[in-house]
Parts: sequence; structure tokens; C-alpha cells
Amino acid sequence: MKNVFMTLLSVFLISQISMAQQVVFEEYDLENGLHVILHQDNSAPVVTTSVMYHVGSKDENPERTGFAHFFEHLLFEGTKNIKRGEWFKIVSSNGGVNNANTSEDRTYYYEVFPSNNLALGLWMESDRMLQPIINQIGVDTQNEVVKEEKRQRVDNQPYGNFIAQVKKHMFDKHPYRWATIGSMDHLDAATLEEFIAFNKKYYIPNNAVLVVAGDFKKGEAKDLIKRYFGSIPKKSPIKREHFVEEPITETRKATYHDPNIRIPAIVTAYRTPSMKTRDAYVLDMISSVLSSGKSSRLYKKIVDQKKMALQIGAFNMSQEDYGLYIIYALPLGNTALDTILKEIDEEIVKIQTDLISEKELQKLKNKFENQFVNSNSSIQGIANTLARDYLLYGNTNLINTEIDIYNSITREEIREIAKKYLNKNQRLELQYLPTDKTASKL
Repeated sequence: MKNVFMTLLSVFLISQISMAQQVVFEEYDLENGLHVILHQDNSAPVVTTSVMYHVGSKDENPERTGFAHFFEHLLFEGTKNIKRGEWFKIVSSNGGVNNANTSEDRTYYYEVFPSNNLALGLWMESDRMLQPIINQIGVDTQNEVVKEEKRQRVDNQPYGNFIAQVKKHMFDKHPYRWATIGSMDHLDAATLEEFIAFNKKYYIPNNAVLVVAGDFKKGEAKDLIKRYFGSIPKKSPIKREHFVEEPITETRKATYHDPNIRIPAIVTAYRTPSMKTRDAYVLDMISSVLSSGKSSRLYKKIVDQKKMALQIGAFNMSQEDYGLYIIYALPLGNTALDTILKEIDEEIVKIQTDLISEKELQKLKNKFENQFVNSNSSIQGIANTLARDYLLYGNTNLINTEIDIYNSITREEIREIAKKYLNKNQRLELQYLPTDKTASKL
């Protein structure tokens, strides 16, 4: 009787969480093509204004990589109404915070203000979209900023080129083959006219979504949005080239030497489908089975029991066009990389052959339920998810239904998707090694 009661209680709690997490929103388009999403939550006196542009590193010229990330920095330089160096001062002096980030597929800008500064947030984003100042002073300044970021996060960071090397060897045609931060030589060679042209092409209302989330009055917000964004001209639709990769049918092997490390790593990577596919969700679950936490299969076997590795992990890197499923490990002591790879492959074969237990499946669903709740627990997080779900998935209501996809995944699907994508002849095997100089210090 006690077990029955606990089961019913669990069902009740999960249903209550799901109900509480329903995100109510309204969406519409301005005449210039700007998509607007409003999520009203008056529980706290803060409001997020954010704009996501459908431009990322995959939209760059192969000879001018790094442009999308560069603009993440450049568009804080100022506008015709905001003097150079004043953007962050205006935000902070009005009790706000702001930031931006870039991926392969999109660029995202946001501000979080006390709710009485809604108009300020909307005005600043509209001025950034309509009349940014792009001049040589700003380009030169941000060029140095990006170079320093690359030095800190990539060039001088242990394992900093790990993802870049995987992408380089996994994509032959698609622009995913280069790193989002791009090439400093390409940025140095670019002319001011090229930066201006990039802005005119991609930073347009009909290539963006505006999200307002938090404490505001809808009527007031709509009036402000129309006033600040409605007059921005609609531009020519962007014609995007679509790149199709041929399937990988033979194991690809590569080696990379990193001067910042002393411990080598073994990396395997598999090309996977778009994040919009059901298969991508199943691969998320497979990642969790293999390496999420100390009770996961890879960690428990290779790190805890056999003590062959210092660290091990697996993750599904979801993207709009293709994804990457990556497994990595750092050996302990004199354990050979090939030995660890053999152990990893044994666990993959088990998932491809045997059904995971019902207990493991329920644990997975509980974990993703918790992630779903956490992702919608802040206004800033909700704004980001609403923008992403509209712009990249084409389904704004995914913010409410994505958990249903995870909950509907079966043990049989997990086995079949592992069979479909995680095969030796479909992968990259990358030995990520110290240079001779650093290796000699071991």
C-alpha cells in the first residue's frame, strides 16, 4: 500500500510541476517582419528585453571566419544615439545587466532591467538594430578584444582546441567545420566595407525575434515595440546556402598536439542529425546513460572501478543542421589511449545490444524533468528559450512540450538510435596529445 501511495504521490507532484511550468506567451509579427514574443510574469519587478538574430558562424564566408562572433562585440560600440563606450554605463546606471553570445546558428543580445526601464531596454535594442556605428575605431578596438579572448579561452587554455579539432575533421563542406571564434588572420584582412555589408545583410528585423519577458503591461509593451521597432525598414530576405555532408563510412583518425597540456586525451565523435529531429533527443538520453554523474556507466566502470581514467564524458552537441556526439577521456597513469577506447566501445555495444533497465529509464526521465523545470525557473532563461524555440526550431510552444518528447522515448528507441549512429566506421578517433616539450615534463 505504501508503494502505491508513493507512486501516486510522484505522479501528482510531476503533474503539478508540469502545470506550474506552463509558459504563457503571445506572439505576432510587425509589418517589417520582426517576430515579437511577449511573456508576462508580474511576480518580480524585473523585465528582460532580448533580440536573437538568425546569424551564426555557419553564415560566414570561409575566408572571413569569426564575423558573427566579432559582431557580438562590435555592436556594443555604440549607435547614433549612444556614444562610444556608453552602452554598459547606461545599462548599469539604470540598475540593469546585459550580455550577448554567439553560436554556430544564432547571435543573442539581452538586457535585464527593473521593470520601470522597459522602454529603455527596447529603445537600446532598436537603436542597435537600426543605426549602429560601425567605423574603423570600433573595428580596431574589438579586434584586440577578440584576440585577447581567443588567447585566454583557446590558445592558452588546456584542451582549448578540442571542439575546433573535432569540427575540422567531421565536416567537409558545411561551415560547421570552423570554430565560432574564427580566424584572427581573417579578421585582420577584412575591410570596413565587409563589416558594414555583414551588418546590413543579417542585422535586420526580418531575420530576428524580439522577446519581452517579465513584469510589464501588454498594452504598454506593444505600443513601445511599435514605436521603436515598427519604423525599421524590412530588408531583402536572406538566401541561405544549404550544405549536405556525405555519410561517414570509414573511421577517420587524427592527431593534434596541444602545448598547454601534459595529459593526453582520447576523443571519439559521431556526426548526428539536426537538433530538430527526435533522434537528437534520444541521443541526449544516451549521453546521460553513459556519462551523467558518478553512477553513469562510463564513469562507474572506467574511472571508479577500473581506475583507468581521470575524467570521462559524453555529450550530444545539438545544432540546427547537424549535430556531433562526442565522447572523451583523460587516462590515469600509464593507461594507453587505445585501452580506454576499447572500454568505451564495450559500453556502447551494450547499449546497442541490450535494453537499458526500466529503473535507468525512469532515472533519465526524472533528470530531464528536473532540467526542464530549472530551464524555465527564471525570466531570463524563459526569454532565451522562447527566442531559441521560435528561431531555430520554428515552434515557440516547444518551451512547454519539449519535456513530453523526452518522456515518450522508449528503451527500444535508445537501443536503436545507438545502433544507428554510434558505430566505429561512422566516427572520428582523435588523439589529443601534449607537444613533445610538454610531454617530456610528465
